[in-house]
Amino acid sequence: MNQPLEGIRALELGMFHAGPGGAAILGDLGAEVIKIEQPESGDPIRRLAYVGRVHLQREDGSSIWH
Repeated sequence: MNQPLEGIRALELGMFHAGPGGAAILGDLGAEVIKIEQPESGDPIRRLAYVGRVHLQREDGSSIWH
């Protein structure tokens, strides 16, 4: 099945949720998405442990965002 954005390549330079979320939608529509992150540290959301009182890490200590 052909997808609407098949053959399109997108560079994603966003951080946290909105930018990467938009790129995920482009990928769902068939685009090839290349996510560029900061060397050594990656996207800061990967280190986010809490939002308010909601714990965002798994039992093994890894982030739910990773």
